[in-house]
Amino acid sequence: MGYLGNHLATVVVSAFAAFLTGMYFVMPDALHQLLLVSAVVTWFLAFICWIAQKSADYAHKWGSSHSHESHSHDEKKSSAKLVTHPPVSVSVEELKQFKESFTADLNELKDQVKLKDNEITKLRAEIANLETLVQIEALKAELANLKVLAAKERKRK
Repeated sequence: MGYLGNHLATVVVSAFAAFLTGMYFVMPDALHQLLLVSAVVTWFLAFICWIAQKSADYAHKWGSSHSHESHSHDEKKSSAKLVTHPPVSVSVEELKQFKESFTADLNELKDQVKLKDNEITKLRAEIANLETLVQIEALKAELANLKVLAAKERKRK
């Protein structure tokens, strides 16, 4: 990537930080606080850029001191080998046997699903009956309460 490698951002930010540092000594006293804060922040940014590039260089196992041409990109070898099997010929009779066995399994599964659906329908009916029984019991309790209230009203009269 040229003479600077991938450190172009670090160089540009460092140059700007140096410019701000130089301006600190040239500008009037009223701007010293602003330039001081700006220079410190910019030098910190330059340091962060430098650290980030060093980290990237380390992660990719080549630094800016190595030229790109001398670095060979060795691809990692896969430990898994590709194994090919010769084609297997299957007779028509074997295919029919497989088809029949799969059809039998499928029909068995369909029957099991139908049984489960019937069980679900029965359970829903039982739940509906239970709800009806609960409602009947609630009505009986309410009727009993009304009878008690009516008896109390008769006693008062």
